[in-house]
Amino acid sequence: MNILLKLKKDMQKSSNPVNAKILQGFYKTGKGEYGEGDVFLGITVPETRKIAIKNKNLPLNNIKVLLKSKIHEERLCALLILVNNFQKQTEKRRDIFNFYIKNTNYINNWDFVDLSSHQIVGNYLLDKDKSILYVLAKSQNIWEKRIAIISTYAFIKNNSYDSTLKIAELLITDKHDLIHKAVGWMLREIGKRDLMAEEYFLKKHYKNMPRTMLRYAIEKFPYKKRKAYLRGLI
Repeated sequence: MNILLKLKKDMQKSSNPVNAKILQGFYKTGKGEYGEGDVFLGITVPETRKIAIKNKNLPLNNIKVLLKSKIHEERLCALLILVNNFQKQTEKRRDIFNFYIKNTNYINNWDFVDLSSHQIVGNYLLDKDKSILYVLAKSQNIWEKRIAIISTYAFIKNNSYDSTLKIAELLITDKHDLIHKAVGWMLREIGKRDLMAEEYFLKKHYKNMPRTMLRYAIEKFPYKKRKAYLRGLI
């Protein structure tokens, strides 16, 4: 049986109509919403991971077919195959990175970005030029902007914060709450490792930051300090 057809059959077997209906609403698939047009099978992420590992030998041309699917879990499965192969096949990392960057149009929901960008883009760029992230951060595409900031999670885990903070500055005036949440999340991750680095950035920018971004960034602060930031008293 064709490997792509086999994968699709595996996904159909794991589908759950009740979960699918819930996910349709959760991922904002209505007209004009960020997930407009997405179709769900109702498959959990752990189950999708199992299917991805089972079908890890899917070639890039078939992965691209999956990425173009209207079915949310099929696109996620394609990305999880890429993540798995990036981790396991070091000789293919450059090809996988290039493929990912060329196909950002299909990496078009927050879970896709969050489960793949730092694993592939961030880890690939750890010891390389990072200018592509600034190109993505200045994009008009919300998902490319989210890829830019979430990719830096890999750098944060390696105690390198400069790229995150510079991209956060670029995105601080962005209008979309999914960008506010992503930037705030990455600032919070910096704070877990270097509170002084996070607070240096916050004290410079917090009065002009979107409220959601600030709330995410200070979520782990003590109660009194959180209130002081929210009231502009720092």
